[in-house]
Amino acid sequence: MNETDARAGSGPADAARLRRWRLVLGGGGADGTGHTPAGRDAAMDGALEALYGGDGEPGARRAPGERSAGLGGSAPRVARWLGDIRTYFPSPVVRVMQRDAIDRLGLSTLLLEPEMLEAVEPDVHLVATLLSLHQALPDTTRETARLVVRRVVEELEERLASRTRATLTGALDRSARVSRPRHHDIDWDRTIRANLGNYLPEHRTVVPERLVGHGRAARAVRKEVVLCVDQSGSMASSVVYASVFGAVLASMRALSTRLVVFDTSVVDLTERLDDPVDVLFGARLGGGTDINRALAYCQSRITRPAETVVVLISDLHEGGIRDEMVARVAAMKAAGVEFVTLLALSDDGAPAYDHDHAAALAALGSPAFACTPDLFPEVMAAALEKRPLPLP
Repeated sequence: MNETDARAGSGPADAARLRRWRLVLGGGGADGTGHTPAGRDAAMDGALEALYGGDGEPGARRAPGERSAGLGGSAPRVARWLGDIRTYFPSPVVRVMQRDAIDRLGLSTLLLEPEMLEAVEPDVHLVATLLSLHQALPDTTRETARLVVRRVVEELEERLASRTRATLTGALDRSARVSRPRHHDIDWDRTIRANLGNYLPEHRTVVPERLVGHGRAARAVRKEVVLCVDQSGSMASSVVYASVFGAVLASMRALSTRLVVFDTSVVDLTERLDDPVDVLFGARLGGGTDINRALAYCQSRITRPAETVVVLISDLHEGGIRDEMVARVAAMKAAGVEFVTLLALSDDGAPAYDHDHAAALAALGSPAFACTPDLFPEVMAAALEKRPLPLP
């Protein structure tokens, strides 16, 4: 855009367009808009300049016509900036800007201060950052951090729990039905609907060629779900979502749920599943990855393979024994375990992952794919019913 093009229009639509371009380009002699922000626009421009103005280093200086980073390392200044962006931008934009501030300006350590945590807009990525720092949190900040994490967890549970329970209850009910029920186990409503094509109008009746049973005995057998979650640093958002889903699954009486997290060591957090916040603070983000060791632990806890679903959530960058890992998955599947491989459980898009390991698992009938939280209930339902997974 040159200056002549930018100033060509003079109507309200053109003025609004110039205003947007000015906020995007950041001013200076080269932006070509000829627009000077005032009032609220000036405050928005200042908040953007403080974050995106320089090369991403605290206190970076700008050349003529360039923006500069203006947050520095001052906690009061950052706290004021956090308040400003919450005033001038909608929550989704605020979360993106907070994430960028942590990444570009190295502000993670400032989150160790309670007043900073009180100023931020909580989201999954902030929780992941806090969890990576929680060993360094001073006592004065630890409780505030737990409150922030709990707020995000409760929002996620409210969004995801009802749909997850409804979807999986239906799947468990369908998987429990039997095709040759005894007379007192026949589900007459479903049997009639399944045989409507056999209606005989002259006799005003339905011929029940296929009986559908309640499957009382089958329903008494609880399905087992094992969530095996990589807690290396790149999987932070997945750990947050997996903890929430683990708590939801554990609340369902028809399921027996186990949550295992791992890096180069393995930690069983099943006893903490009644409170996903405790689960999250029991995880230790960072470190290496030993998938084989984690799967060995999970395999040792499986008592009814045909009734078990194992969900491995990992980017598959294995630091352990690769051949043993693949052989272990093959053994579990041969025993009747439904094995699901998720490269990520988050809204972050396609992750970086080990393509060779993913191909090896796919060859065993366990395709590896990234899964959003909204798709996860459908994936679990398909696994419980032993039908093809709904790949994205």
